[in-house]
Amino acid sequence: MNTEAPSPAPENQAAPVLLSVHVRQALELYFSQLKGHDAADLYNMVISEVEKPLLESVLAYCSHNQSKAAKALGLSRSTLRKKMDQYGLS
Repeated sequence: MNTEAPSPAPENQAAPVLLSVHVRQALELYFSQLKGHDAADLYNMVISEVEKPLLESVLAYCSHNQSKAAKALGLSRSTLRKKMDQYGLS
């Protein structure tokens, strides 16, 4: 996994915001809306919220070529198909 910072954006373009920043902001908003209630099962909640749009975006990027999408995701094709079935993306 590439952990290097993205290269600077050209002067006429805004610098990209890391996905981790968006995740942190979303979680902070979620916590603020709990209003004193305990958080539960956060890991599964976040994964289920992120995984479907990740699969949809990568499949679209790869023109729905499952072999290319699986490679881009670092998954086996059978795992990708299983996850597609799980999220109704078949």
